[in-house]
Amino acid sequence: MPTLLDLLEASAARYGDRPALGLRRDDGTTFHWSYAEVLRRSRIAAWRLRALGLAPGDRILTWSPSTPALPAAYFGAMYARLAFVPLDARMAPDTITRIVDRSGAVRLVLGTGRDAPDPSEVGLERFPTTLVEDLSADPDDAFPADWEAQVAAWQRPADDEVFELVFTSGTTGSPKGVMLAHDNVLAGVASFHRIISPMEHRLVSLLPLSHLLEQAVSLFYAMEVGADVLYVRSRNPRVIFSALTEHRVTTMLLVPQVVDLFWSAIEREVARQGKTAQFNRLRAVARRLPMPVRRRLFRTVHAQLGGGLRLFATAGAFLPPALQQAWEDLGVIVLQGYGATETAAGSCTTMRDHPLGCVGWPPDPVRMRIADDGEIQFGGPTIFKGYWQDPAATAEAFTPDGWYRSGDLGALDERGRLHLHGRTKDIIVLPNGFNVFPEDIENALRVAGIRDSVAVEARPGRIEAVVLAPETHAVPGDPRAASALESASPETLRAEIDAAVRAANATLGPSQRIAGWRLWPEADFPRTHTFKVRRDRVRIWAAVDQSLPVTEGEDA
Repeated sequence: MPTLLDLLEASAARYGDRPALGLRRDDGTTFHWSYAEVLRRSRIAAWRLRALGLAPGDRILTWSPSTPALPAAYFGAMYARLAFVPLDARMAPDTITRIVDRSGAVRLVLGTGRDAPDPSEVGLERFPTTLVEDLSADPDDAFPADWEAQVAAWQRPADDEVFELVFTSGTTGSPKGVMLAHDNVLAGVASFHRIISPMEHRLVSLLPLSHLLEQAVSLFYAMEVGADVLYVRSRNPRVIFSALTEHRVTTMLLVPQVVDLFWSAIEREVARQGKTAQFNRLRAVARRLPMPVRRRLFRTVHAQLGGGLRLFATAGAFLPPALQQAWEDLGVIVLQGYGATETAAGSCTTMRDHPLGCVGWPPDPVRMRIADDGEIQFGGPTIFKGYWQDPAATAEAFTPDGWYRSGDLGALDERGRLHLHGRTKDIIVLPNGFNVFPEDIENALRVAGIRDSVAVEARPGRIEAVVLAPETHAVPGDPRAASALESASPETLRAEIDAAVRAANATLGPSQRIAGWRLWPEADFPRTHTFKVRRDRVRIWAAVDQSLPVTEGEDA
C-alpha cells in the first residue's frame, strides 16, 4: 500500500456504508460519516484546496478540535499534495508564531464551535483562513461537473513524499518540524497489527488529532481495520461517560492521566455505595480468572461504560503498575507504549502479552537498539525524513551509522522488554559519580500516591522533589482540583505528602532518596501541548526559598 490515500480508498471499498467517523455534539446528538462518505468529503476538500490557488508542496496550518471534517482536510491535503502543519489548542502564542514563521504556511484551516481556537489571540486574524467544515461541505456552484474526474487525474503523491510537518514542543528554543512521509506512517500502522489482536473496534476519541499518536492509531489504523470512531470534544466527565455508554466503546487511546481519572470515578462511585471492601475482594478473585469471566463479574461497572470495553492503549507518561492492574482486574487489557513523533511508532506491549511496568517490544518493522550509554535508538522505515529546513538538527539527531537518537534512556530485561529510565539531559550526576534518573524517583512517588512530581538536585548531592497535591486532594483533569488544594489544611497536606515521600524512599536506593520537598502552588505543572511537564520552569521555581525536610515517621 504505497500511500495513505490508498489506505483510505481501500477502506472505502471494503467497508462502504459502515460508520467511520462521528461527532457527539454539545446537545448530546451525534452524526456519522460512512467510509464512502469520508472518501467523498476528502476529495471535495482536495478540489477546494486547489481552487484556492494552493500548489503541490505548499504548507497549510490546521487548527481545529476533533471533528470528521478534520481528517477530510488531512486526506484532502494529501490528494492536493500539500503538507499540513497541525496546531494544538494548548500551544503558547509564541510557539504558534514560531511555527508559522518556520513552516512558511500560506493558509489556515480553522475549526468551529465554542471550543474552537481564536486566531486573534495569537496574531493570526489576518491570515488567509478557511473553515474546516466549509472545506469538505457539499459541492456548490463553483464546482465544475467534472470535478471528480479532475481530482482523479491529479498526479498521486509518491510513497516517500512528506505530507505532514509536526512541530516539536520547543521548550528549550525554536520548535523543529518533523517531516513525515506516507511510508513512515504506513510502516507504523503495519506495526500496530502486531500489537492489537483482530477485534471489532468502537473508539471514543478524546486526544487531539493534532498529535501524531492519535492520527496514527485512532485514524489511520482505525480506518484500515474498519473501526467506528466517535469524537467527543467536551471535557465534562458526565458527558464523556455518557458517550462511552451510547457508543458501546470497546477501545480507547489515552494518556495515563485520563485512565487514572476514569478509575478514580469508579472508585468514588463504589465508595458512595458503601461497597469498597466487597469490590476489592472481588478484584482479588478476578485476577486469577480469564478476561471474559472478569468482565462478567464486574458487569455492573461495565454496563456503565457501554458493556463492551476491552482495551486501553496508553503512552506519553508513566503508567503506574497498580493502575494497570486495577483495570485488568475488571477485564480491560491496558497496553503501554513508547515512541516519538520522529519514529512514527515505537515499542509497546501487546494484547497477548502485557506485563506490568514495561513498554514491551518494538514490533516489526520497527527496529530498536540500546547504545552503550543506555540511550534508546531507532531505525527502520518508520523513521522521519528529517527536520524541516534544519540540516544541522537533522544531522545531530542521527548516529554516524544512521540510527535515530531518541535522547531517552532505557534497558532491556531478560526477555527483551524495554524499561524506561528517563531523558539523557535530565540525569542528575551526584558528587560520588552516581547517576540518578529523576523519573525513577517520580515514578516511586506516583506509586506512593503523589499525582506528579519533578525531582531536582537542590544543591550538590541533595535530591528534592516538587510535588503536586496528593490524589486525596486533587484529581487530574478535575476542575475542582484548584479549590480542593486551597481548602486543604496545611497540616493534613504535609502529613500526607510526608507519608508518601517516606513510602517512596523505602523503595529507592540510598543515593536516590528524597531529602526534602516543595508543594507546587497550583493545581498542575506547566506543560507542553503534548502534556509533558516543563521541567525547566519547575527547576527555576524550586531554586527559590527553602524546601520542607522529610519528617520521620513509623512507616519510613
